[in-house]
Amino acid sequence: MTFYLSALIVTRKKGRNDLDADVIIIGAGVVGAALAYGMALKGKRVIVLDGADRDPRAARANFGLVWVQGKGSDAPAYSTLTRQSSDLWPAFRDELSTVAADRVDYERPGGLVYCLSETEYANRAAINERTHNQGAQADTEMIERGALERMLPAVGLGPDVVGASYCKLDGHVNPLQLLAALHRAIMLLGGKIEFRSPVKAISPVSGGFRVIVLHGELQAPRVVVAAGLATPALTEPLGLAMPMKSERGQILVTERIAPILPFPGSGLRQSADGTVMIGATNEKIADTSVTAASATKLAQRATRIIPALGSARLVRQWAGLRVLPLDKTPIYAESTDYPGLFAAACHSGVTLAAVHTAVIAPAMAGGHLPEDLAAFSNGRFNVQKCA
Repeated sequence: MTFYLSALIVTRKKGRNDLDADVIIIGAGVVGAALAYGMALKGKRVIVLDGADRDPRAARANFGLVWVQGKGSDAPAYSTLTRQSSDLWPAFRDELSTVAADRVDYERPGGLVYCLSETEYANRAAINERTHNQGAQADTEMIERGALERMLPAVGLGPDVVGASYCKLDGHVNPLQLLAALHRAIMLLGGKIEFRSPVKAISPVSGGFRVIVLHGELQAPRVVVAAGLATPALTEPLGLAMPMKSERGQILVTERIAPILPFPGSGLRQSADGTVMIGATNEKIADTSVTAASATKLAQRATRIIPALGSARLVRQWAGLRVLPLDKTPIYAESTDYPGLFAAACHSGVTLAAVHTAVIAPAMAGGHLPEDLAAFSNGRFNVQKCA
């Protein structure tokens, strides 16, 4: 699928007097904003509702990888969707930057997963083989230490590094620039973003839905809930189950240093401004506090990979909560009881932003998710429960 600037030249339909928008999107993070942007490109009048200031915001605690390898190794449909989005990303970034007149630092040089033992190396090779056996193209390969050293001429690898997994489809982006550009593009296309507008409830009404916010209500024929961990509380009263859990991830950031990492890595990447991001933990804890123990663990692994990082000053540490469907595969759900009500949840909002804009958004705006997205329905959890 291709993005075109001609999408800006649209004929906007006037809504009925009692409707505030064609679509109300609940959630102004990367997932909700990408969906709203995709709908606005198609000429839909959108209103995006942001949450409260102290809500957990995965979009503002993101590592910034646009990542393919390892995604969906046990879920072929997820693997395919991830590759589709990765292929859409370059055109998506170019058009978004033009529409928003905003810079979005994005590169797709391929990505690395470093292996610090023969066991890690063998485990990564097994993941790659399993993914390829499911029908995915062979876009990931194992790189032994000597070849890895040639790929990273400015880096002195630590003695524990035995090699890496490399996927040519992987890339990275500045996630804050991405979010800001999506917000700006939505507004330039005629959409509205209501910040500090947490939603209290959604209720069906004739011709659509009433969305109750702190200081009033809005109405639209379609509502999309993409509110991260707050999604189930809004959809389940209407019978739309969204089984998910949270997971805390902590990240470290160094001072700016000379460019040394031409490839982003899982847990180790250098941004366009020179800082090195180190992450991330996987903790079954539902708060966003940071800990010295996690900082130590992250720093130790990073310096085992690149010992020279030990002399770089840390300037920031933060934590965020991942939005994880129970099987870690995205959920795109639509209500059978209340047509026009949709929900979206995933932990790969940055990677999937391009496909959310180009594929998921038009489908939701049109009123129905296509059959080729059936693998992502929330109904799969009912099947698993019965089994």
